[in-house]
Amino acid sequence: MKVNVIGLGYIGLPTALTFANHGIEVVGVDVSETVVQSLQAGQAPIEEPDIDRYLAQALAKKTFNAQLVPEKADVFIIAVPTPNITDQFGSCDLSYVKAAMAAILPYLEKGNTVIVESTIQPRTMEDIVGPFFEKAGYTIGEDLYLLHCPERVLPGKIFEELVMNNRIIGGMTSACTQQGKRIYQTFVKGNVLETSASIAELSKLMENTYRDLNIALANELVQIGDRLNIDALQVIELANQHPRVNIHQPGPGVGGHCLAVDPYFVVAAAPDDAKLIQLGRMINTEMPEFIIKKVEEILAIHGGNKIAVLGLAYKGNIDDARESPAVEIAKRLKQKKALQVTTYDPYVATSDVAQIEAALTDSDLALILCDHDAFKDIAPAAIQAMKQKIVFDTKNIVTGKTRFEAAYSLGSLPSAQ
Repeated sequence: MKVNVIGLGYIGLPTALTFANHGIEVVGVDVSETVVQSLQAGQAPIEEPDIDRYLAQALAKKTFNAQLVPEKADVFIIAVPTPNITDQFGSCDLSYVKAAMAAILPYLEKGNTVIVESTIQPRTMEDIVGPFFEKAGYTIGEDLYLLHCPERVLPGKIFEELVMNNRIIGGMTSACTQQGKRIYQTFVKGNVLETSASIAELSKLMENTYRDLNIALANELVQIGDRLNIDALQVIELANQHPRVNIHQPGPGVGGHCLAVDPYFVVAAAPDDAKLIQLGRMINTEMPEFIIKKVEEILAIHGGNKIAVLGLAYKGNIDDARESPAVEIAKRLKQKKALQVTTYDPYVATSDVAQIEAALTDSDLALILCDHDAFKDIAPAAIQAMKQKIVFDTKNIVTGKTRFEAAYSLGSLPSAQ
């Protein structure tokens, strides 16, 4: 079996390397010449544990090659970005998917399999992808197998979860589903879940929508607790002692390529019905403004104007800052002329400084917006370099809060009254 993987980003590249390290011949295709050259030189363009080792093994085995154009293969996997369109509902931008379909068309042969792993709006396979290949002369389920097989992996554990997690196999026909099942069983040890393409599309979106809504509930609770002078974090801790309750942790908002994006695809597909989903998105989208308001209140209490923003990634211990609320908060704070803002993130290259000490020196407030391990136990010397030793820990991760003169969290905020 030979596989083309189109799109060598956070999902496409690990998927390609996983196939390659299970003895499958893989051609990785990307439109970025920089990405291709980096991979050919044995350097992964993204941060992920073990990715350099997986790449080195695949190159040594000669089971993986990166290039700019596809070639003939048995299986074509599309793993390109699907961002939001800036329309009324934030619907799915399929331009990259459509470009990938057009790119592989000259290399397709009867009997091939095309799998869309990219997260897509409900009915995309039925209404857009399927008709595209039918127009090209293929009969889906007979001489071309067409599927949607969404990933469900956690950055930082992608290689483990690609293998161990259950995998949804959504075929356009039952024959397509069986073909997809055979392909993924080359490495998937979790359950292989057979379904239709449309159900697979909506299932993926609802997994992330559920989490987005749960975080929205926690973030709304923070604002309620702020209004009533009640520690929302303790409320969550106690409520979660109930055997059937699991309220997620609040934070400065929701980011990443899934939770901050996918719910809009459901809304766009059924805007009159997705009322709760829209409300959850609104709550989480407005959290950066709530955090900024609290930063200003903290500075009004203690004085000072210099802020060290710690964390730009959307989650801990990764370099991915896509849709990150931390980036949005830092941007808005920098736009306030009365404030001096310095950003630091050990993983994100766009940080203002390369060391935490440089960010904290002479600062009045350490604003923690990401749960990197590096921020859990900040060195005493770095704290001592602050002008005022104040921390606002929006992720509730700092263990040495007593080293600060004042410590705030989403459970202990300056009074809203």
